[in-house]
Amino acid sequence: MAAFDQSDDLRGAQFTDVNLRGARFVRSDLSGAVMRAVDAAGADLDAPWLLEGGNTLRINGIDVVPFVEAELNRRFPGRADRRSGDPDGLRAAWAGLEGTWQATLDRAASMPPGTVDISVDGEWSFAQTLRHLVMATDTWLGRGILDIEQPYHPIGQPNAEYETDGYDLAVFSKKTPSYADVLEVRAGRAALVRDYLAVVTAADLSATRRSPWAPEMPVTVLSCLHTILNEEWEHLRYAVRDLDAIGAGFGT
Repeated sequence: MAAFDQSDDLRGAQFTDVNLRGARFVRSDLSGAVMRAVDAAGADLDAPWLLEGGNTLRINGIDVVPFVEAELNRRFPGRADRRSGDPDGLRAAWAGLEGTWQATLDRAASMPPGTVDISVDGEWSFAQTLRHLVMATDTWLGRGILDIEQPYHPIGQPNAEYETDGYDLAVFSKKTPSYADVLEVRAGRAALVRDYLAVVTAADLSATRRSPWAPEMPVTVLSCLHTILNEEWEHLRYAVRDLDAIGAGFGT
């Protein structure tokens, strides 16, 4: 089986009469790709950034992004509020999100023992997803908004490219924590966001901070909060997707 990674530059490549059936693209840049007369039946595309910044995805000449956005908002009530721009709206958005997450946590708890540690198709397990959200909160609230130099809890789960991007993994524990510990730390981080939103003002939202990933670039407190909300909803979507798969007997 042929395999390509970041050392292979395929920009501008042309594939004609090529069989890509069953091919898998992970963390790959397909922006601007043009496909003509292709058989895409059964294709499964997950592009979380597609719905931001006015991007388009055309299938048979129709931009499907608005349909995808509307359907996700229908499936996840409260998701549409993730871009709220005022304190009251943000507080309501977070409250709705926490309610949905609690229902999902209850669902996971009702499933057979070990469910939270199952990886579906190589993706993070439910427990790892919660750990990543701890890391995301530490990044965007701890470092981004509160300007804490080392905000990370050892239980956090960094993104796959964290080390290859030059960041130190030493701050994160190499031992797999118990699920009870994950739930405790995750609840604490959610409370930090809730408490911050309880007192945030409109003036606070427009204040600028250093981007956690690019300190030379200014970002607003509001944009940091929007990133937290986006992270939460996207990973909730992944978690629900995988719990559905596990419930149907497709966990691996």
